[in-house]
Amino acid sequence: MSPSGAASYKKKDGTLAISADEKSVSWSPAVAGAGNMITIPVMNITNLQQTPASNPKVMLKIFAQTPDAPPNSTPDQYVFQFTAGADARPQADVIKDTLSARINSAKSATPTQTPAPRAGSEGLSAAMAIANAVTSAGTSKDPLDDENKLRSNIELQQSLLRSDSNLQRMFFEALHTKPEALSSGSFVSQFWSTRLHLLRAHAIEQAQIRGSYNVLSSLRPRVEDNVTRLNISKEQIQLIFSQHPLVKRVYDENVPKLSEQQFWSRFFQSRLFKKLRGERITEADATDTVLDKYLRTDEGAKADRDTNIHHFLDLAGNELNHSQRRGNRPDLDMRPSGVDKVPIIRTLNSLSEKIMANVAPADGDMSAPIGINEEAWEKLQLQDLRGEEAQSRITLNIRDQSRFFTHGQEEDKTKQFAKQDPDQLLQTLRAEINQSLPSQGNTQLRKLVDPGDDEDEEMEDAPASRRPVGSSAALHDAFSQLLEALRVRCAQMTERAASETYGLSMALFDRLTLTHATTTEFLHQFWQAFLSGNPDRAGEVASLAESLQRASERIKAVANDAEAERKVEVDRLKKQARDMYESTGRKLRVNLEGVEGGQKVVNQLLGPTLHALEVASTRYQKELAEQKSKEAAIASQEMAGT
Repeated sequence: MSPSGAASYKKKDGTLAISADEKSVSWSPAVAGAGNMITIPVMNITNLQQTPASNPKVMLKIFAQTPDAPPNSTPDQYVFQFTAGADARPQADVIKDTLSARINSAKSATPTQTPAPRAGSEGLSAAMAIANAVTSAGTSKDPLDDENKLRSNIELQQSLLRSDSNLQRMFFEALHTKPEALSSGSFVSQFWSTRLHLLRAHAIEQAQIRGSYNVLSSLRPRVEDNVTRLNISKEQIQLIFSQHPLVKRVYDENVPKLSEQQFWSRFFQSRLFKKLRGERITEADATDTVLDKYLRTDEGAKADRDTNIHHFLDLAGNELNHSQRRGNRPDLDMRPSGVDKVPIIRTLNSLSEKIMANVAPADGDMSAPIGINEEAWEKLQLQDLRGEEAQSRITLNIRDQSRFFTHGQEEDKTKQFAKQDPDQLLQTLRAEINQSLPSQGNTQLRKLVDPGDDEDEEMEDAPASRRPVGSSAALHDAFSQLLEALRVRCAQMTERAASETYGLSMALFDRLTLTHATTTEFLHQFWQAFLSGNPDRAGEVASLAESLQRASERIKAVANDAEAERKVEVDRLKKQARDMYESTGRKLRVNLEGVEGGQKVVNQLLGPTLHALEVASTRYQKELAEQKSKEAAIASQEMAGT
């Protein structure tokens, strides 16, 4: 196991550890988002310094400098303070001794003169080998972007199958029905090659780390056998120490005197615990002689704030420069209150500030007094104190705007009328008047609106576009259209329990879904091998073609089972009708056509899949016949030549 120890860097808790190959030392924060991970290659370390044994603080300083740095440049310094209490000194000694031994071995293996490079890597020194390894590791791309690593990561694939039951069923069903010529390794590789996005998404989901949260509010004690019990994990203890430095201080000062179990048992029942949670402390709360002396300590009294507050937002600066101590006192709610008033608000605000301080900002500090950009300055301006800006615009006056819009339309109409023959228009108008009106000039309006029965009989065979409005045929068509719309609407509003599975039983519908998924997988593998153009995969293509034939047979088997299931339902309805006729003498009309399911439904659902299987089989047989004819022609030519 590689040496490691609990150490803080820039007042942030974390872990300092040496890699398994002892080529680098890294520091990682204890809380996600509290800081960036630091990795120092061993080959870059130039010196190590450690505090003496007489010093109570155990600190290790690492000097590092890159090989391509200028000769007179100052090396980077990293100071780590070990915080493991009594184990801090042994952990620091082990890490320092390991790093010193590794640095000495690298220096001793480095030759004084650089030999000429030879074939292979014999001319490289150990230090150069370490440098190449570190460089290659630093320049390697993200494993999530490497398709080969995702395809070969068996643990990730098994984890995804365990999390997705449908995918697991489809995988094992396809594995059991795969062709014998296709090996299991090739099948698994082809199966996951089309699901790399699922593997990548699952890997990202597994890499998610829970952020910081209010850990004290999430702890809920329980009562078992009249005894209060509380389970707390190591991660929760680290979060408590990170969010509440006072608890860490109390722990360091009292744990050697008290055991771990006694300390946490007394802490969760103390007034200090209620104060840190933001609850009010009453006289009925139990007292503790050890922990109650820390009640007066304010965690937010010495907050380490290194942010620059703009003068426009600095309330303390406004109070100092423009004090309101003279005149009327502020309202009661606007006066500064003590710490004991509304403690929950102060606790939540302080904790939220600590959590957000460890979150990387999405943008720059907009309130910084130095380097503020123009956009931020515009946002800070008092818009209501500005005067109205004079509008600078040119007024465009148009006397007659209609000519811009109607000129084109009138011109088109004029051209259209100019092309028509006036004599022909007058003849058409006279013919319509003579047909609709008698010679005397008197007629009934009903005949103009609704033609007679004779005309209706003539219009029944005419298309709908030529039927006059108001005729009986047109009214009949409109009535039929309304009835059809109502019938469709009623059919859509009717709830049928079997609509989700199309009349099939749930077991048969699941079997149908699984058959469709495996058939689609084999189709994909067939076209991938068939279109590759690789002659070495000819045997694999033949095996996949046989698998497609068996897939078609499986679909037919599902259709036959569905038809048998529907026949059972039809027989049940017929028997019910016969029983009613025998008992009551009344015939019951049974709509056998309305029974869903059967072979028809399966063929409708898997119709595109069956068509795809037919296309693939036809294409394969065609190419196979052409290949055989070519081979026969070549063989005949060779025989004729001999």
